Amino acid sequence: MAEEPNMVERTEPAKLEQNAGSNVKQVIGIMSGKGGVGKSLVCGLLAVEAQRKGLKVGILDADITGPSIPHMFGIDNQRITMMGKFLAPAITSTGIKVMSINLMMNNPNDPVIWRGSLIAGAVSQFWTDVAWGDIDVLFVDMPPGTGDVPLTVFQSLPIEGVVIVTSPQDLVSMIVNKAVKMADDMHVPVLGVVENMSYLVCPHCGERVEVFGKSQIHDIAKEHDLKVLAQLPIDSKMAEQIDRGRVEDVPEGLIDAKQVVEDAASARVRDALASGGFSFTTAPEAGK
Repeated sequence: MAEEPNMVERTEPAKLEQNAGSNVKQVIGIMSGKGGVGKSLVCGLLAVEAQRKGLKVGILDADITGPSIPHMFGIDNQRITMMGKFLAPAITSTGIKVMSINLMMNNPNDPVIWRGSLIAGAVSQFWTDVAWGDIDVLFVDMPPGTGDVPLTVFQSLPIEGVVIVTSPQDLVSMIVNKAVKMADDMHVPVLGVVENMSYLVCPHCGERVEVFGKSQIHDIAKEHDLKVLAQLPIDSKMAEQIDRGRVEDVPEGLIDAKQVVEDAASARVRDALASGGFSFTTAPEAGK
C-alpha cells in the first residue's frame, strides 16, 4: 500500500488576549449568510436593548468595508482618540462604546479598498488595541458571508454565541444553513435567528402584509432547533430614525436582548462544565 503523503496537523489559533485597558465579560457575534438583510440594524437594536436593561455595552464593527454602525448612532463626526497607548472607542448619547473603521477615516464616505488580510488584521486590532474598559457585553457586527473576516472573528475573539439575521425570501433556507454550518464548524452556539423585513403593517387599515411572501423562518428554525428571537417589520418611521442617527430612540421591545445575553452566558457555563469532564444527559420524560 502506498504511503499517504505527510499532512501537517491543523491546530486552532489561540484566542487573542484582552489588553490592560479592557474588561469585556461577554462577546456575541451578529452574522448573516448574505448581505442586505439588516444585520447591522439587528446589532444596533440588540446593543440598545441591552443597554436599556442596565448592561454596559460595546459594539465592535467588524464590517470593515460596509461600516454603518456610526451613522446609525449619529456619531459620524466623532473620531477615535488615544488613551495612553490604547485607542479609545467613541461613545454614543446613551453610553454605548463603539469602534469602527469609519471613526478613523478623514472622510467616512471614502471606500476601504483593502485585501482580506488587512481587513482581518484591523478587526483583530479592534480587540487588542482598544481600551474598552468595563463592558458587560460586546456585540460584534460581522461582515456578511463566511469568508476571511468572519473566520478571523470566530478564531481570534472569545465569541460565546451568534445571532443569525435573515429575511423572508426564497434563499432564506440556504442563507441560514450556511451561517449555522459555519458556527457549528467553529464550535460556537447559535443563540437564535432574527427575520428582518418580515412584514409591513398597512398604515390605512392595519393589515399585516407579507411583502416578500409567506415567512418560512419558524420551519427553518425548527429544522435547526433554533429560537426565533424576533420578526422585525418594514417600518418607515424606524427607518427614518436610523437614517437620522437616532437608533437609540427606537421603541423598546423589538428584540429580547436580555434573553440573548442570558443564553450566551448559559452556553459558556455548559462549555466550562463540559471541558471539566461533566457529562450532560437528556432529562427523563415526566411519568417515566
